[in-house]
Amino acid sequence: VLFALNQTLLQHESLRAGSLQAPYTTEDLIKHYNCGDLNAVIFNHDTSQVPNFINTTLPPHEQVTAQEIDSYFRQELIYKRNERMGKRVMALLRENRDKSFFFAFGAGHFLGNNTVIDVLRQAGFEVEHTPPGQPI
Repeated sequence: VLFALNQTLLQHESLRAGSLQAPYTTEDLIKHYNCGDLNAVIFNHDTSQVPNFINTTLPPHEQVTAQEIDSYFRQELIYKRNERMGKRVMALLRENRDKSFFFAFGAGHFLGNNTVIDVLRQAGFEVEHTPPGQPI
């Protein structure tokens, strides 16, 4: 836990000092969301809803720790959460076939791998992007 907290603080300090750049800007996120292309090159990896603990300047034993923590957080905080949310959506749709629904999620649920959309599509649901300004 201390390792994770220290790495998170170091990462935020580096961002503030300008020695580390965020992998994407808010404008990038909005543009790709509006285009329905959140898996574009800048988002083609798992995004940092959790800090990236992988740092090549760490000693080898700390790099192993960083990799383990990073994997754990991605599994627990992103993948499992998206799986739970996807299952809740599916349950509502299946139990209420005669009703229409509108689901809104934060952008983090659509980025990288194992998104809510991936969960729904893997279960056989058809998901379509509706661009801004297009009537639903």
